[in-house]
Amino acid sequence: MDMLKVLIADDESRMRKLVKDFLSKAGFIVLEAEDGEQAVDMFFSDKDISLVILDVMMPRMDGWQVCREIRSKSKVPIIMLTAKGDERDELLGFELGVDEYITKPFSPKILVARVDAILRRSNALNDDIIEINGIKIDKAAHQVLIDGQDITLSVKEFELLSYFVANKGIALSRDKILNNVWNYDYFGDARTIDTHVKKLRSKMGEKGDCIKTIWGMGYKFEV
Repeated sequence: MDMLKVLIADDESRMRKLVKDFLSKAGFIVLEAEDGEQAVDMFFSDKDISLVILDVMMPRMDGWQVCREIRSKSKVPIIMLTAKGDERDELLGFELGVDEYITKPFSPKILVARVDAILRRSNALNDDIIEINGIKIDKAAHQVLIDGQDITLSVKEFELLSYFVANKGIALSRDKILNNVWNYDYFGDARTIDTHVKKLRSKMGEKGDCIKTIWGMGYKFEV
């Protein structure tokens, strides 16, 4: 698979370098823009950009305007970065078609995990086969191999593991897991997740330790 391109637009050079370093290590090609106008020019001159990360406060053109310009022509995934914690800003971002909204300061590892998850949802990454830490998930064959050994999972266990891996590094509440794995029409007890996680961990052996419990909230898949 070709390496995917990510455009990061931020007037702070240290922030751009931090994001670039982590995304490059994760296997992405990273393009940098130091202001909004440069970001727009770079995006429309390069047709292969798979995701855009925009800072809200930038000179010459702010992140909102850049988002509007891109959205007028493209549905490419967009992540907005801001130092503000104002709910109105977040709502504006989603109204403009922003896929994720991250408030500074943030963990670069979490940003990489969200980039990866967004690209998988948008099918920019081939997620028919996912391999991580000795775990291989073949969605087409509905098969899971752990260190080369085939393990038998129920439908929900398979979907649960796939969801965890696709959102690695992200804390997932029980409600969010229910909504995405069991769908919104499920009205049962959220504790059913705990039962499935317990069985899934048992079948995964030592790899089951990758599914971390976040007490009082839910779970997180972490390598």
